[in-house]
Amino acid sequence: MHTFAALVLLLFIIFTTNCSCFPATSSAESSVLASCLAAAGVRNFSLAADPPPVSYTDLLDFSIQNLRFSLPDVPKPVAVILPGSKEQLRDAVLCVRRASLVIRVRSGGHSYEGLSYTIAAAPHRGDPPFAVVDLMNLNRVRVDPAESTAWAESGATLGEIYYSVAESSRSTLAFPAGSCSTIGSGGHISGGGFGFLSRKFGLAADNVIDAVMIDAVGRILDRQSMGEDAFWAIRGGGGGSWGVVYAWKLRLVPVPDRVALLTVDRPGPSRLVAELVDTWQRVGPSLPDEFYLSVFLAGSTRGNATASFTGLFLGPKNSAMSVLSQRFPELRAEESDWAELTWAESAAQLAGLGSTSELTSRVSHGKGFFKAKSDYVRTPIPLYGIIRAVEMLSDEPSAYMILDPYGGAMARIESGALPFPHRAGNLYGIQYQVGWTAQNNSREAAYVAWIRAFYEFMRPFVSKNPRAAYVNYVDLDLGTDEWSGGGLNGGSMDAVHRARTWGEKYFMGNFDRLVRAKTIIDPHNVFNNAQSIPPLPN
Repeated sequence: MHTFAALVLLLFIIFTTNCSCFPATSSAESSVLASCLAAAGVRNFSLAADPPPVSYTDLLDFSIQNLRFSLPDVPKPVAVILPGSKEQLRDAVLCVRRASLVIRVRSGGHSYEGLSYTIAAAPHRGDPPFAVVDLMNLNRVRVDPAESTAWAESGATLGEIYYSVAESSRSTLAFPAGSCSTIGSGGHISGGGFGFLSRKFGLAADNVIDAVMIDAVGRILDRQSMGEDAFWAIRGGGGGSWGVVYAWKLRLVPVPDRVALLTVDRPGPSRLVAELVDTWQRVGPSLPDEFYLSVFLAGSTRGNATASFTGLFLGPKNSAMSVLSQRFPELRAEESDWAELTWAESAAQLAGLGSTSELTSRVSHGKGFFKAKSDYVRTPIPLYGIIRAVEMLSDEPSAYMILDPYGGAMARIESGALPFPHRAGNLYGIQYQVGWTAQNNSREAAYVAWIRAFYEFMRPFVSKNPRAAYVNYVDLDLGTDEWSGGGLNGGSMDAVHRARTWGEKYFMGNFDRLVRAKTIIDPHNVFNNAQSIPPLPN
């Protein structure tokens, strides 16, 4: 490995001069990359130029969740690299740089705009060649029940973490994160990580107490050596901006032996469904911290819709039923709508799985073509606004809204504690999504236009100055960066100004601190994408 110590020094010298160049042909890039990886002992990779390309295509497509970015006209990487250790991850980063390729790092492939495995540059500059470093083989989880902590590699999915924690602690410990079991922890935590335990324990990122990261010149850094600015930034400042987080040290939280899970659908005419949602928005955010109650809202037939309520209560179902009968009797939840089970079993059900053993599966059954957007609500939406929103959804059966309640612990954590600023004052978050099948792909423009129009309709009812958004529901409609030559040009005030248009929507008053952190940890902008934090000029 002495040659790679020299390579680290060489890369440091080269890139501190702001040099940026790309080989003229993909075969040259592939050759340099393959030779470098072989010299480092990294064997698990597949090149686009290698015949036959079956393994390359399978590896690339396996973790693509939004099928819009699997189509033939989307630029493809020169290679997909699957490191199996911390050292191989470091060497993969260095080799990609040695080949003058742009780096994309993929954890679970759930980026709504495909930013972890695609490239997007200004049209007049073309798309620079790039390689994907896929973390799926870095998925080990080591739990210490006595200390209520766990180390999870960034390629571990949320389901793999949940399963390991539950098995090691006999379901008395949990980790607060999202409900989709195939999401990679690396990307999820990098954006904050809201989930069904967040009203009690905060975000996934709020419960990270250490991390190990590979920086642009191959240094392996923990919390102390990376510094508090970088450690703050990687926990909610968005993926693809700072380096590659190899692993996270997680604080685990206590959960009771049995929890209560509610699932109930309320279909009906648009006005009646809207009235139920109107009541929810005044109840859901103010329930006890132990109670999470969300709404999935979709049209069913023209003039009709369905509000599906999902509740998780950290306690027995009789206590949950008592709370809900007093606070939300309009829901008319019956005992048969509730189940009492372990936390791990609830995580499996919330993920749409049949058993806890399925939490470890990386195979996603929810892939499709979709476009998503997000909002935050700080004052209750007037009933007439909800009615009209439900009517619009009833006219487009391919679309839906998810309303996630805030309040509880989310309201007690300072907005600057992490880059994720959406804390006190927010009643709930909204995710909008419209999806379609391959057979309807010719109508993609119409679906995207619909959700943009719906988003515009919601403008009067949601947060303002700025209109906030959740970075884990990344949305390139909010604005993009235009990195010349893949971004390896240091910083500029112009880049910071452009990034502010979308950055303040995600990070609000934390944007400037993120820029300063980027300038410290990655001053030459090695890690970049269409919505990554830019550094200040040297």
